[in-house]
Amino acid sequence: MNFKVLIDIARSLLLARFKQTLVAAIGVMFGITMFIGLLSFMSGLNELLDGMVMNRTPHIKLYNEIKPSRLQPVEIAEKNNKQYELIHSIKPNGGRLELHNNSAIMNYLERDPRVIGIAPKITTQVFFTIGSIELANVINGIDVIQESLLFNFSDYIVEGNYKDLNKIPNSIIIGKGAADKMLVKLGDVIQVSTPQGASTPLKIVGFFQSGIQEIDKVQSYVALNTTQKIIGKTESYITDIQLKLLDIDQAPGIAIEYAKLFDVDAEDIQTANSQFETGSSIRTLISYSVGITLLIVAGFGIYNILNMMIYEKMDTIAILKATGFSGSDVKSIFMLVALTIGVLGSLSGLILGFLLSAAIDMIPFNTAALPTIETYPVDYNPLFYIIGFSFGIITTYLAGSLPAQKASKIDPVLIIRGK
Repeated sequence: MNFKVLIDIARSLLLARFKQTLVAAIGVMFGITMFIGLLSFMSGLNELLDGMVMNRTPHIKLYNEIKPSRLQPVEIAEKNNKQYELIHSIKPNGGRLELHNNSAIMNYLERDPRVIGIAPKITTQVFFTIGSIELANVINGIDVIQESLLFNFSDYIVEGNYKDLNKIPNSIIIGKGAADKMLVKLGDVIQVSTPQGASTPLKIVGFFQSGIQEIDKVQSYVALNTTQKIIGKTESYITDIQLKLLDIDQAPGIAIEYAKLFDVDAEDIQTANSQFETGSSIRTLISYSVGITLLIVAGFGIYNILNMMIYEKMDTIAILKATGFSGSDVKSIFMLVALTIGVLGSLSGLILGFLLSAAIDMIPFNTAALPTIETYPVDYNPLFYIIGFSFGIITTYLAGSLPAQKASKIDPVLIIRGK
């Protein structure tokens, strides 16, 4: 049968039951709108929460961990079958925190094509002297430029300029939580003491805020050479080497490789932040589940409307078949009806979904924990729109298949005889 004729008949059926057609299309539209809006918001939220930690975490960290000796005294003691050898309170081996031969390691890493960049670091415990009170803190000695380039350090500076760490000798950037506790402001000088008793005055040139209060209370940042002076070490002293990789998914395997190659400890980002990845996966799964459920509910609405349309159009179907239309023609007509509803509803849902996402993106989001965030986070990933449109078409296709199949099997003789 001429396809144009089938289209004209499908259009007539749609217009004859315009209210039911509109309700079905609105169902699909609402499902896709909420699917895109919910997924865009949840994905944006995931990126924000993960970024608070993941962006500040190296893909691989090389360091020396304090741990007991691999070969314990009991293992090298002379064996005697007539007595038991008991050893307790085994202490760590006293190994150095410094990465031995770190210059050669960094030269090797810079030539590795899998590595985007490296940033040396020194981590050390200190005390901030406040009158007669000593406040425990952790100083991170960093290569300021590399730290900002690779790990977005500058994005977390809420007051001051991170470049001042290089420009101003004996300067420090402290966490906002620690600053509020000490009641200090930019330009103040604080006394920093090491566990060994050495004391150094440092000028505050900035405050940083990561969004995690426990970190902001105990973390501070100082230029690499200043940290070496504070702890009385040479310019070659480094405790950590941070790496950023071209492919983050390769981090676990490369970490194992480097640990064996350089005889150091290596921690990959997946291991360091496994709890955040789990939370993101669960939130994304919930978003997809809710969105798909809405589309399935809309599909049942289309199924019911087409089913009712068939019962009400028995006469029309019988006349079509009596005048030469085959069962496949009738099936094609009702499939065209279903797909038309699906396409119109899906396109409308895409447009409204984008507008809903844009509206969420403009809602003010003010919190002291995240001063750099001004509105709710939204992810405008084109994949969400592709999935929403595809699932809308698939849902309406499946919803129209059974009623269309039923219409194609109607016997026109029985219908006309009954009339």
